[in-house]
Amino acid sequence: MVIVYSPRCLEYEAPGHPERPARVRETAALLQQHGHEWHTPVACTDGQLLRVHRHRQLDAVRTGDYEDADTPHFRQMNELARLAAGAAVQAAKAAVAGRPAFSLMRPPGHHACRDRVMGFCYFNNIAVAVAELLAEMRLDRVAILDFDCHHGNGTEDIFRGEDRVRFVSLHQSPCYPGTGLATQQNCFNYPLPPGTESAEFLATLQRALETVAAFEPEVLAVSAGFDMFRKDPITDMALEVETFGAAGRLIGQWSGPTFAVLEGGYAEELPQCIHAFLTGWESANGR
Repeated sequence: MVIVYSPRCLEYEAPGHPERPARVRETAALLQQHGHEWHTPVACTDGQLLRVHRHRQLDAVRTGDYEDADTPHFRQMNELARLAAGAAVQAAKAAVAGRPAFSLMRPPGHHACRDRVMGFCYFNNIAVAVAELLAEMRLDRVAILDFDCHHGNGTEDIFRGEDRVRFVSLHQSPCYPGTGLATQQNCFNYPLPPGTESAEFLATLQRALETVAAFEPEVLAVSAGFDMFRKDPITDMALEVETFGAAGRLIGQWSGPTFAVLEGGYAEELPQCIHAFLTGWESANGR
């Protein structure tokens, strides 16, 4: 498993904010005990960002000229958000080269819309990576599977109506940001009620993966959020650590190129959830 990571992503913090450096720092420490192939990311360019964002989004991240109470501005955020998006691109390219890859970076990205910073997200990392595959690798079909507890409204906003992309999301509803209530065009939504337990989640994930497979994608991109864990402080779901291992095994049964990008997950057990997911994913691939 390729892990794309830079300790530079730990360089910002807002007191009391759930999206804190420790969640990634402690995950990196755990994963480093289990080997993996570690790559250092390179920041993405204006051209890569502008495939999915408008110029005013780039200006907003650079200057802090935006309004979102959940997403504070930091002096170095333009550089760090570009690094996170670049890590997603690097993970995507590793997958195409035949090596499953996971981007262990912050900030997350799937709430960032074409021209809106929101929900802890500045640039939409997975969207930047998928757009890179479509433009530079000339791919015809890429699927995005999002199992973060919060609907990936930004990713849907960017790719809705794009025939080369199928977006499939499992998420708690009702929950922030209040979107993802129904399937629209190429965007397939599987809202789950608060309190959903492992069996229902995994059964829904199986159906979602059948929707992915029907599209026959050349690459599967995964927005991997771990905030459906039962102890997560900002959600109301009931998954166990082991559930993420089972999710990894289900995803790993798809034999095509696959990469994943970290989204949410704010419990102290996040490192164990991610390790379980990656272990399950690798075991399904015979690695």
